[in-house]
Amino acid sequence: MKVAKFGGSSVANAKQIKKVANIIKSDSSRKVIVVSAPGKRFSDDVKMTDLLIELCYAKQQNQDHDLQLQNIMVRFQEIIEDLSLDQSILEDIQQTIEKYLQFDISPMAQLDALKSIGEDSSAKIVSAYLKHLGLNASYVNPKEAGIFVSNEPGNAQLLPESFSRIYKLREREGVSVVPGFFGYTENNDLVTFSRGGSDITGAILAAGTKASLYENFTDVDSVFAVNPNFVENPKDITVLTYKEMRELSYAGFSVFHDEALIPAFKEEIPVCIKNTNNPEAPGTMVVAERDSTDQCVVGIASDVGFCSLYVSKFLMNREVGFGRKLLNIFEDEGISFEHAPSGIDDMSVIFRDHLFTPEKEQIVIDRIRNELHVDTVSIHRDLAVVMVVGEGLVNTIGVAAKATASFAKAGINIDMINQGSSEVSMMFGVHAVDLEKAIQSLYKEFFTEDESNLTFPSAVARGHQ
Repeated sequence: MKVAKFGGSSVANAKQIKKVANIIKSDSSRKVIVVSAPGKRFSDDVKMTDLLIELCYAKQQNQDHDLQLQNIMVRFQEIIEDLSLDQSILEDIQQTIEKYLQFDISPMAQLDALKSIGEDSSAKIVSAYLKHLGLNASYVNPKEAGIFVSNEPGNAQLLPESFSRIYKLREREGVSVVPGFFGYTENNDLVTFSRGGSDITGAILAAGTKASLYENFTDVDSVFAVNPNFVENPKDITVLTYKEMRELSYAGFSVFHDEALIPAFKEEIPVCIKNTNNPEAPGTMVVAERDSTDQCVVGIASDVGFCSLYVSKFLMNREVGFGRKLLNIFEDEGISFEHAPSGIDDMSVIFRDHLFTPEKEQIVIDRIRNELHVDTVSIHRDLAVVMVVGEGLVNTIGVAAKATASFAKAGINIDMINQGSSEVSMMFGVHAVDLEKAIQSLYKEFFTEDESNLTFPSAVARGHQ
């Protein structure tokens, strides 16, 4: 039995939903289907979830929200009419929206309820269309599917007892279409996962039903070795391990939500990333283990929006508890850190820039000076993180040398290196303005034999990335 998840681009309009139906029809083992909210139909379009968020905020600020509601209903009406489905589905969607608008609940709970309508409506539409085509298909609410979660609006966590309930989906006849992104508390409150959570729902259902395969359909043929905004026609990746995918997802690969594979990883369910628009393409397999090859580096990922706090204190290594005290200051101020490379007298803490507001910065620096009595403390903003990823890194000689040499060839200064903490990735910190050159130089070093044929997108072609 397979679980198949279809992302927002796959259900953006009727034309895409027809492709989804053909994919489901082509393989009778696709028994559990997870769908996202309708995504963008074209580059300047607005995702359904964003429209629903706008509607919620307008309502909560006592603004006229008729226009937002109309935009949402027109989108759904267009899909339903183009699929020749009964108008009762549209009426049901509107009644659900109006019910949630009138709920006397907390603003966060109301936001979760309204955000869920995108996925919920997609599931109702897709299941109705499958029945229209003669398939034995049914809409299955997440509560009915057994997805019970913690009461953390916008950041729900699955309750462990859900898995025994989810397993019963195997007993259902026909195709079960489940909306992604949300579940229910034991008190029957609707709560969403973090943004992009339909991937999480798919992995949860794959793990809970002990599926033979979890297929994640998106709009690319495979995962690429590098962001195609930086390198034209980059090599595709045919096989990845869970650890490699997790590292790549964390550092800017947008194919997967970076928490999505955890349930599948724990149950060792293989995952295949496929293209709704080209379902015959083999896609990228994500597995627990892969055969080692001469190419130990599988991908290069990057992300911007980091900053670094640097502290220096003579004989820091002799001071028991210094690192704990420093990180406790971050904990007290509600700032999570990403990396913490250190030396005998120095330590840096890397974190997301948006967490470090000017107010937080002053508080943290004052506390470090007053409580830790350091010699130096400084902040460095506008950092980018570059990850070189591959299971074979830890056992391959010369990878760090090749990586650092590529930076030198491009004339890029490395602000930070963090390797020993991970067996599958090597992390470099560079100035954000140097990111593009860094990625291109690394790609040349690890993935190209004939650099004369290598081309990079122009700034005009890339647009504002």
